[in-house]
Amino acid sequence: MNHSRVADEDVTRAPPLLGRSLALFANFFFIILAYYQVKAASRSLLIEFGGAEALPYAWVYSALALMGLISGYHVLVERYTRVKVVLISLLGFALCMVLFRLVFTPRSLFTATVFYVFVDIFSVVLVEQFWSLTDSISSAEQGTRSFWFVGTGGLVGGTLGGLLASALVTYTPLKTADLLYSCAAMLLLVFALNVGMWRAGLYAEVHEHGAPRRATADWRALLSNRYLLLIAAVLCFSQMAQPIVEYQFLAVVEKAFPNTDQRTAYISEFFSVMGLVSIGVNVLLTPIIHRAFGAMGGLIIQPLVLSFGAIAFYFHSTLNMAAAMKIGDRGLSYSINRASKELLYVPVDPILTYQAKAWIDMFGYRLFKALGSGLILLFTIGFPTPNSAADLSWVTAGICGLWMIALFRLAQAYRAVLSVA
Repeated sequence: MNHSRVADEDVTRAPPLLGRSLALFANFFFIILAYYQVKAASRSLLIEFGGAEALPYAWVYSALALMGLISGYHVLVERYTRVKVVLISLLGFALCMVLFRLVFTPRSLFTATVFYVFVDIFSVVLVEQFWSLTDSISSAEQGTRSFWFVGTGGLVGGTLGGLLASALVTYTPLKTADLLYSCAAMLLLVFALNVGMWRAGLYAEVHEHGAPRRATADWRALLSNRYLLLIAAVLCFSQMAQPIVEYQFLAVVEKAFPNTDQRTAYISEFFSVMGLVSIGVNVLLTPIIHRAFGAMGGLIIQPLVLSFGAIAFYFHSTLNMAAAMKIGDRGLSYSINRASKELLYVPVDPILTYQAKAWIDMFGYRLFKALGSGLILLFTIGFPTPNSAADLSWVTAGICGLWMIALFRLAQAYRAVLSVA
């Protein structure tokens, strides 16, 4: 047993739920606020040196890197205190941001691609760390009462982060690459916040009777259960559509904004608008739809809206239509789709859920996104057309059709699982 781990996390009294929820809200808020300083920058710089055509390759490289690095990260978590790994990661990423700006500022397609992959890894690792730590310090009852509020912190952080990044490159002498400095500063703020939460005893782990200590990814648990396979299939179609929609959106943005800083400002402001939509859907529509139609009613909305948006973009390939299609995809994914997806795991055996869900969240998402990137490359390289970005809408619509068929099968399995739960 790691005695230092026990000593670090041994507290005599559980912290109040409200105080801990507020601290976690602030923590997630600043993590996403920091990420949105460089999210638009990474995309804008990649377009600057490689055009929209470089995006699918970057997504494939990112998926390969993440599938290797996330597994290594979980090995570290098994050996060391979660809090210590989080603190080291925050300092490491802050240092890397400064070094990137001073030494490795993207000046070519290669360095822009490396920067994009680094930003993708940065976002996935910090978000994964946050939710892994939050899950470990919360009981199921506490999670039901507080996770919606904690998750909203990230949505607010994304909304304000996009506005802040846009303001910095528009109204100050800072340029796109300088946003790495603001990101590093916010990561140091998150580091200080986590140190304070740790010392206040807010990171004491909670282990319910019969629940495994950690989620261990196991693809065999997934293959042995038809219901979980259907969940994975639905998520597969969702992630396959996502890079196609983003490629279409950024291809239009590239033409509309040839200037790097103006492009960064627009993408940042767009992310803020998308965040506002997600917050509105999450707070106003999700509870109503769940009460009226359940989890499956919430899950069907995204592919329906996206399929109509894709067809509309084919006939009207404008910037506003591309933005609406993008919001119909990610805006709903970050809100009602995410909340509905988590409900699917409630009637499943906890151990089986931990094993299969960990595999899907750590590896499946990136693998499925790489498949979508492969479809873009197949279509744009193998079947080039003068308006290939718009023509990809039919690929998106086809994926949405398969997605809804999978949801119909999943609905049947979901009712069967609920009947015996």
